[in-house]
Amino acid sequence: MSLRSVRRPLLALLLSLMALLLAACAGQRARAPAVALPPLHLAPAALGQTLALQQRLVFSYGERRSTMDALLEADADEVRLAVQALGQTGVTLRWDGHTLQQQRAPWLPPQVRAERVLDDLQFALWPAAAVRAALPPGWTLVEEGDQRRLEQAGRPWLLLIRHDAAHQTLRNLAEGYALEIESAPMDATMDASGQ
Repeated sequence: MSLRSVRRPLLALLLSLMALLLAACAGQRARAPAVALPPLHLAPAALGQTLALQQRLVFSYGERRSTMDALLEADADEVRLAVQALGQTGVTLRWDGHTLQQQRAPWLPPQVRAERVLDDLQFALWPAAAVRAALPPGWTLVEEGDQRRLEQAGRPWLLLIRHDAAHQTLRNLAEGYALEIESAPMDATMDASGQ
């Protein structure tokens, strides 16, 4: 599997996290979503590969932009993610297919939900067949060229655009944010727990 296909889920996940974090830090409330996106809860093994990526994330919510770094690891047993801003770890997530564990910094806004971050990650990264199998009636995953869309009644609510192997854009139209993601293989000496 290519690096390009690996970056998709992290992009979606981090986009959600960044949008909520920026809104909270700016003293604004994140607006209520236009629609509730369906939860995926996909098993780590459904990814079908191992991942170890470091990413630079640029989050946009309205006129506000912020940059964060993320470390992502995934194997058949577990997904691990650490998101950092200004050298501080904001959140770490671990998902084994049954239990989602998180550690949060005190400054992280409560609107940043681990469940949404994981769902965005899985939307972007997991194979289309696995995502489709988890969707409730009325929701559709569409892939055309370098785009992946999550639609309800023909209307897209989550969009992933793959510009090249190292650059993707995730747009969450339900919650009104976008995330630009640049990815590179992670140094083997550091893992998603930041060690």
